[in-house]
Amino acid sequence: MMEIKRLHVGKRMSEVAIHNSTVYLAGQIADDTSADIGGQTREVLAHVDRLLAEAGSDKSCILSTQIFLADMALFAGMNEVWDAWVAQGHTPPRATVEAKLANPACLVEIVVVAAQR
Repeated sequence: MMEIKRLHVGKRMSEVAIHNSTVYLAGQIADDTSADIGGQTREVLAHVDRLLAEAGSDKSCILSTQIFLADMALFAGMNEVWDAWVAQGHTPPRATVEAKLANPACLVEIVVVAAQR
């Protein structure tokens, strides 16, 4: 059986699971929920960068991304930040949907699967 490594293990969930050189991140949300969509997206992507680095990966290794928006009216604002952040030439497959998030103050949640470097 292949080893499963987990990082930041909590009672309910782990922030990261690594199996077979694949990195799975839990959905990332902003801590500062008073920020607008640009601010929340920047913070979420900073969480993604930090967790991927900790797991031996980076944004150029992302295999897939799921983005959940509280309102599709926020799509352009999220994309503005995403487009400035994403590794050009390594843009991953992506799905973006509107969803009722667990915390109503959260505007965006991002789930990432990546390969290790």
